[in-house]
Order: sequence, then C-alpha cells, then structure tokens
Amino acid sequence: MPFKIIRADITTLNVDAIVNAANTDLKRGGGVCGAIFKSAGSTRLQEACDPLAPIETGDAVITLGFDLPAKHIIHTAGPVYKDGQSGAEELLRAAYRNSMQLAVDHNLESIAFPLISSGIYGYPKQEALDVALSEIQDFLATNDLNVTLVVFDKEAFRLSKTLRSEIESYISEHLVDLEFIRHESRLRSAEAKQLYDTQHASIDKAVFKLDESFAATLFRMIDSKGMTDVDVYKRANIDRKLFSKIRNIKTYTPSKRTALALAIALNLTLAETNDLLNRAGYALSKSQLLDVIVAFFIENERYDLFEINNVLFDYDQPLLGA
Repeated sequence: MPFKIIRADITTLNVDAIVNAANTDLKRGGGVCGAIFKSAGSTRLQEACDPLAPIETGDAVITLGFDLPAKHIIHTAGPVYKDGQSGAEELLRAAYRNSMQLAVDHNLESIAFPLISSGIYGYPKQEALDVALSEIQDFLATNDLNVTLVVFDKEAFRLSKTLRSEIESYISEHLVDLEFIRHESRLRSAEAKQLYDTQHASIDKAVFKLDESFAATLFRMIDSKGMTDVDVYKRANIDRKLFSKIRNIKTYTPSKRTALALAIALNLTLAETNDLLNRAGYALSKSQLLDVIVAFFIENERYDLFEINNVLFDYDQPLLGA
C-alpha cells in the first residue's frame, strides 16, 4: 500500500527510513525526536548529526538508523507555529516534500512520518494533517514510494461536523445488524427465514453465473474510462507490482479492499462497483461498517481515496488499497 495511516510507535517500524521531527541544530530534543535518539543510540546518532548541522526549516538530511529497526533516519525541521501567517504552511510542506525526495534520491522504498510540528511546535493538528495528506498525495502521484503516517491518537482526525453528521445519518439508515436479523429470523416463520436466506444467498449464486473474470472486467472498465494503468493504481493506492500481477495473471483475485479501491479509482457507481466485486467473489454488505462507509462516498460521488481512508481510520476500519 503506497500510503497508510497507523497508530504505532515510530521507533519500532521496520522501514527503510523513519522521519525525525528535528530542530535546526539536529540536537536531541523531546517528544518523537527524543524517542528516536534514545532508540537509535544517542551518542552515535548525535555524532552522525553534528557534521550535518545546522539545517534550515523545511530542509532534510539523512543518517543511518543505528540501533533502530529502520535502516535510516531522515531529519527534517518543521516550522514553529505562530499565527498561521508567517509562511508556516509552505515550510511544513517543504519538510514533507524534501524528506520524501531525499528518500527517493537514496533509492529507499519506504518511509514513515510522524505528524510534523504538531507537538511542542504548536501547529494545529487538523491543519498539520491536511498539509501532510496533501503533500504526500501530490508526491505519490509522480513517484513510487511507500509512505506511512504514524499517529499516537486520533485527535487530528476529527471529521468536520457536516461530514460526520452525513456519514452517521447514512450509517444509521443503511447499516444492518446481521446478528439481530439472524436472531429475528429464527423467531419468525420458516417462510420469512427462507426469504432472508434466499436474498443473501443470491449474491453467491450470481457469482457462478458470471462469464467475465475480474481482470477482464477491470481492464474493460479502464479502457472505457479512457484511463491508463498508472492513473488507476495511483488513484487506488495500490502498489505497482500488485497491479502488474492483476494485469498479467488473469486468474488472480485481489482482496476485497483492493477491489474496492479500484472501484473508487474508476469512479464507479454502486451498481458498477458491485458488478466488479461480484467477479472476484465479493459484494458490498449492509452488515459491514467499512462497506457502508464506502457506499456513502460512492453514492455521493466523492472518489478521493485519501479522504475515504481518513474516515475509515477515524472509524477504526481497515484502509483501502494494497
């Protein structure tokens, strides 16, 4: 998955590089910076940083990871937030952009960020998140890199009141408690239970009647939309190697979350999405919170996978892509 959001301790991640939200002097600080120095080995890391210091705000430099699982540490200095009018946003964008470019320049394949400047530097968490998502999305549109955004809590992921209200209303209307239905079915007449079972079994039966594979349907849809393979796998948050497997192995069946991501990338309707899913043996289910949230975005023609994954993360659901 080229981009994902997780809650974790960044010092424990086995990636090519983790990003240190550093100060311009590259000295051991507090927070994430202090934790990285401690886990890497403070003395050796400080000795590696000293010849590279000082750096400008927004710049990035690289050292070895020493005792960390990560092979390297990319040190970048985010801005101290004052009034939002002193160029802080562009400097924060530069910190992300320069860190990712440095990773690519060193032929690294994976990088993990904390939410830069959102701690003692005072950048409002939601604004810091918006900058991070925007810069990462822009960078991945033209570069191949696996990027992880690591957060300790979900404070930055507070959805707007309007969006949360719309989603909650949609969930309330469409999410079905499958266990409750099954319980009710056992209490009702045999005829009612048979109707319920028939309705839910019809999806499985339909799968066996399909005469076109998932891959054939997918690439027919790509052609009909006038899109390229690169357009699709970038928009779907899918690794190029996985997409190549889908392209070249006609019998390959992706995960449901990958299939959903492809449907989002192609701006499919709900009917088209179910058709694509069915050919891989899946279907959108009203008993699955993830499916209902995705259906909300499809019905409202909101096909930004980053926005969808942001909401899924907020609801503690797995992210789309692969």
